[in-house]
Amino acid sequence: MGAITYDMEIPSSIPAAKMFKALVLDADTLIPKIMPQAVKNVEILQGEGGVGTVKLIHFGEGNQFKSAKHRVDALDTENLTHSYNIIEGDALMDVLDSVTYHVKIVPTKDGGCVCRNRSIYHTKDGVEISEEKIKEGKEKAMAMFKAIEAYVQAN
Repeated sequence: MGAITYDMEIPSSIPAAKMFKALVLDADTLIPKIMPQAVKNVEILQGEGGVGTVKLIHFGEGNQFKSAKHRVDALDTENLTHSYNIIEGDALMDVLDSVTYHVKIVPTKDGGCVCRNRSIYHTKDGVEISEEKIKEGKEKAMAMFKAIEAYVQAN
């Protein structure tokens, strides 16, 4: 099994704690509300939202994928960090064993924040992932972040 890692930083004018709440704590209800084409709904299969919780994400109509199962591995509301793994589903495209995400929201001096996201694609043996596929993932993550940011600014 190989691993491909990419890091992304996205600045925002939203205060760090408020962005963490929207991006992490309220995401299961917020994302289907503001981006139903991306996520139809999120179903909790096990747990209560904290570490060890397993969720089934049902993607929106027209999405190339139907679902993904994800497990919360770390959640620290004081340090504004969240780690989770996509562990099952067609979003793994039969080429990945899992995808690990580490998110940290860092306050900035101007009252905003920076969202630091590390994604680690754990590929099956002998499988290569193209830069194009990684770029697609980055663009989707950026679009989702910007949609949440716009929603928080408007509300």
